[in-house]
Amino acid sequence: MPEQRYTGLETTTFVKRSCIIGLREESLTNGIPGLYYNIWGSCIIVYIVYMGSLPKEQYSPLSNHLSMLQEVIEDSSVEDSLVRSYKRSFNGFAAKLTERERQRLANRKEVVSVFPSKNYQLHTTRSWDFIGLSETIKRNPTIESDIIVGVFDTGIWPESESFNDEGFGPPPKKWKGECKGGQNFTCNNKIIGARYYSLLSNESRSARDDDGHGSHTSSTVAGNIVKDVSFYGIAQGTARGGVPSARIAVYRVCYAPGCTAADILAAFDDAIADGVDIISASLGPKYPDYYLSESSVAIGAFHAMEKGILTSQAAGNGGPENETVTSQAPWVLSVAASSTDRQIIDKVVLGNGMTLDGFSINGFSSNQTKFPLIDAINGSGDACSDNHSGYCDLGCLDSRLITGKIVLCDKSYGDTSADESGAVGAILRNYDPVKDAASIAAIPTSILSVDNHAIVTSYINSTKDPHATILKSEAQKDGDAPEIALFSSRGPSTAAPEILKPDITAPGTEILAAYSPIVSLTFSSKDNRRVKYSILSGTSMSCPHASGVAVYIKTFHPDWSVSAIKSAIMTTALPMNATKNSGAEFAYGSGHINPTKAVDPGLVYEAFKEDYIMMLCGMGYNETKLKLISGDNNITCSEASTKALPRDLNYPSMTALVNATTSFNVTFHRTVTNVGFANSTYKATTFTNSDVKIVVEPEVLSFKSLNEKKSFVVSVTGGPSVLPTNSSMASSSLVWSDGSHSVRSPIVLFTQKKRPGT
Repeated sequence: MPEQRYTGLETTTFVKRSCIIGLREESLTNGIPGLYYNIWGSCIIVYIVYMGSLPKEQYSPLSNHLSMLQEVIEDSSVEDSLVRSYKRSFNGFAAKLTERERQRLANRKEVVSVFPSKNYQLHTTRSWDFIGLSETIKRNPTIESDIIVGVFDTGIWPESESFNDEGFGPPPKKWKGECKGGQNFTCNNKIIGARYYSLLSNESRSARDDDGHGSHTSSTVAGNIVKDVSFYGIAQGTARGGVPSARIAVYRVCYAPGCTAADILAAFDDAIADGVDIISASLGPKYPDYYLSESSVAIGAFHAMEKGILTSQAAGNGGPENETVTSQAPWVLSVAASSTDRQIIDKVVLGNGMTLDGFSINGFSSNQTKFPLIDAINGSGDACSDNHSGYCDLGCLDSRLITGKIVLCDKSYGDTSADESGAVGAILRNYDPVKDAASIAAIPTSILSVDNHAIVTSYINSTKDPHATILKSEAQKDGDAPEIALFSSRGPSTAAPEILKPDITAPGTEILAAYSPIVSLTFSSKDNRRVKYSILSGTSMSCPHASGVAVYIKTFHPDWSVSAIKSAIMTTALPMNATKNSGAEFAYGSGHINPTKAVDPGLVYEAFKEDYIMMLCGMGYNETKLKLISGDNNITCSEASTKALPRDLNYPSMTALVNATTSFNVTFHRTVTNVGFANSTYKATTFTNSDVKIVVEPEVLSFKSLNEKKSFVVSVTGGPSVLPTNSSMASSSLVWSDGSHSVRSPIVLFTQKKRPGT
C-alpha cells in the first residue's frame, strides 16, 4: 500500500469536544502543530462558514464576510481571523474561531452551516494501452485541445517534458483563470493556470510540486507523449496522458501534512469560475463520512455539477475492509484501483543458488554481489521486546549487528528501520495471500510470500555463513489482470448505502508518470536519488485514468451532462470476476473502465440537481443539510420527495439493502436516454443466480429518435437463500442490447451491520 507521508496530528480531542485542526510545520502551542490559542487559552480552530449560493443581486462577498466577522470576533483582528473568502462560485468563508464565535455565526440567518475544516489526504504509459486508449486511437485533437482539466493535488513541476507546450496554441477563449503559481513559477500553453492554497503550510507558498504526487497525476491524465522513459531502466517505454492535447489548470491544495477542507472548497470556488471542464481530485478523508453534508468534495462537486463540470475522485486506500470508500457522492465519479498486465517483481538469490520471486520496485543494481544475511531476531538490541524482535520495528535493530548485511524481517514494513540501522538490503514478509502493488524502498528490498520467506528462514538456520543478493527489479506479464488492488477502498457507502460505490475501477498499481526532480524517492534523508519519472500506486493513480477517459468522451460529446458521461463510463465497463476480487461490486463498482466503448454507450442514465435533491430528501436530510450541500437557500422537501427511495435515483447501477432473514421484493425505477442510433430497439437480458427472480417491465424499449427517453421498472424478489453462505451480498446484472450496444447495470443486494449506537 502506498506510504503515508504525513506528519503531525489530524485530530486533537478535548474534554467536551473533538477539534479537527489545520496542521502547520511550526509549533504554536506546546509542540502541537496547528493548534491556535487566544490570550485566554480558548481553543481556536479553522471553521468553514458556508452561506450557499451567491446572491443574484449586487453583492460584495469579501466586505460582507469581514463585516460578519467584525461582529463576532472577540480577541483578535478580523484580518487575522479570516483565512479564505469564497466569492466566485458560491458564498462563504473560512476563519479561525473560538467555539463561542462559531456558535454566534451559526445562529445568523444568512449562514447555512459552520463546520470544522477537516484534514484530507492524498490517495496515492502502459496503463493506457492496457485499457485500449492507444496513441493511434481515433481522437478529436482540436476539441481535445480546448478541454481544460483542473487538477487538485500537490502542484506540478512545470519544466517536466510532460508539460512542454511545444505545438500548443493559446489557451481556449473560455478560460477565465490566472497563473498565480508563486515565485519562479511560469505557466505556458499546456499548463494554462495555477493557484495554490496554503492553510497547512507556510513553507511551500507555490504551485510548484515539491512532493511528486501532483506531477504524477497531472501527467497521467493529460501529459504529453514522452518517449524512452523508465525508472532506472524498469518499465521502459513511452509516458503519456490519456488526453495529451488537453490543457491543465493546477490547484495546489495538498502539502506534506495533508489537504484541508477549507483549501479544497477554495479550489472548487476558483476552478468552477475559471472555466475548467473536468476536475480530477486524487484525495479524500482518512475515514468515510456518514453524511454527504460533511464532505467538502461533495459540496464543491455539487456546485461543479450544476455548471456541467464532472468531478472524478479517488475512492480511497482503506481496503480491503468493507465500508472504507471515502468518495460517496452520486454526482461524483468514484474510482477504485486495479492492476494492469505489467507487474514489477524482483528476485532474491540465496547463497545456495536458490532464486525466489518477490515484489518491490528496486532500482539498485547489485552486480550479483552477495552480502551476509541475518535474521532480525539475531540482530535486535536490548530495547526491543522478544515478541517484536523479528519485526524490524524502529529502534529494534542493533546497527553493530546489522551494518553491511541484508536483514530478514518478519513484517512487510521493516525496510525503513533496516536502512537506518545500516543494512544494505531487506527481505520482508507479505502476509496477504494475494500479490499487490510493489513499492520503492531506500535500500534494495524484496517482499516475499509467506512460503518463500520461510525458505529464507530455513536457509539462515541451516547455514553457517548465509549470504544473499537482491536483484534489480524487472517487469513481467501479468495474465490475471485486471485485479482489484488490496488497498483499494470498498463499499458499501456509509453515507448513501443504496448508491453503489465505488463507481468504476481503473489502473492504479505501478503507474509510471512524471515526478518532481527535487524530491527524495522515499522521503528518507539518506536517499539521495532524484528522478523525473517515478512509479506510484494508489487510487490517486486510478483517478486520473478515469478523468482522462471522461475528457476523451467529452471530445466526442461536448454537450453531454455530467451524469451522461458517468453513465457512459459505467454501463460500458468490462465485467470483473467476483470470485477473484474480494468485495465484488463493492470493490470494482460497474467494472473495469473501457474508454473505446464509453464514447458510444447507446443509452445513458441521466440525473440532475432536482433528482439528487429528491434522493437526499428521501434519505431524511433536513433543509439545513440540503442547503449545506446544494447552496440553495430556498430549497425544501415536498411530502412526495420525503417518501422517495434513494435506490430510485436514476443511477446506472442498482443497489438495495435487504433483510437477510426474510423474503424481499424491491423495485428500481429507471429512465434511459437514447444516444445511439435514432431508430433502435433494445431488449433486456438479466444475469442472476437461481434464487433471485428479476422481472423487467417492459422488456423491450423502442426508440424513433435520438435523445428520446424511455422508462422501465426492475423488480427483484427472493428470500434468505439469496445471500450466499458467509457473504453479505449477492450480485446480478441487467443488460439492454440492440445488437450493437450493450448497456450493463450491476444489481447488488446486500445486508448491512448496524452502526454502533443505532
